[in-house]
Amino acid sequence: MSDHVALLGLGTMGSGMGANLLKAGLPLTVYNRTSAKAEALASTGAQVTQTPAEAAKDASIVIGMLADDAASREVWTGCNGALEGVKQGAILIEASTASPSWIAELAALAAQRGTELLDAPVTGSRAQAAAGQLTFLVGGSEQALAAATPVLKAMSKEIVHLGPQGSGAKMKLINNFLCGVQVASLAEGLTWIERSGLDVHKALAILNAGAPASPLLAAISDRMVNRNYQVNFLLKLMAKDMLYAEREAETCDVDLKTAEVARGIFEEAIAKGYGERDIASVIESLRAG
Repeated sequence: MSDHVALLGLGTMGSGMGANLLKAGLPLTVYNRTSAKAEALASTGAQVTQTPAEAAKDASIVIGMLADDAASREVWTGCNGALEGVKQGAILIEASTASPSWIAELAALAAQRGTELLDAPVTGSRAQAAAGQLTFLVGGSEQALAAATPVLKAMSKEIVHLGPQGSGAKMKLINNFLCGVQVASLAEGLTWIERSGLDVHKALAILNAGAPASPLLAAISDRMVNRNYQVNFLLKLMAKDMLYAEREAETCDVDLKTAEVARGIFEEAIAKGYGERDIASVIESLRAG
């Protein structure tokens, strides 16, 4: 592959994505607000820059993997933002979990710069990012996706084209809405199990083999039982995703009542100091009563 790639954001997901881009032999320039997080990639061949504009200036593909709309806006459009440096004809990929309204605004700004945006959020967390096993949920033109596919393949097991710009963002919010409600209900259910006198391991074996079973239930329940809160998905970001989902659903005249309740559970845990820990830590707020 000859595409020069810029990667903006090296958090839980971005660091694994960057490592797989380098493994694929792609020239890689990276930017992260905290430069220390770029050291591992620098040691394996990435060029580290001080600004998003500098990272983007020679890239044919520019990827953002950022926490939220505000962080995305700052990196793309702030002082020395990536849009200042991006070259005409480049493909921009916003892989963050962002609101469709921000994606629409960013797409318009990209077009003014003679570039094209794909919104391509991912399913999967830290382990999948490290293993190159993400699924990209893509909105945008077929032509832009075809140009970006070799780069996306280096980080993924599947690329799903869902439709025009914004389609990926909408699908990701629906996905995370359903995940968030399940995690919140699991935290309540497991707290109930622990206080009921039931054998926790037997109870979870029944749930994981029965109708409630899902990969998410199996993974998160294990972390909750073992109190393993190494970050796979930041708790505070799930609260953010639920809020974005509620707002987007309102545009379709859908009231996500369960999302509102689940978000309240996450926000209570954030208030108790768990926001920077893994989403599974939400149970600790309930365990404390």
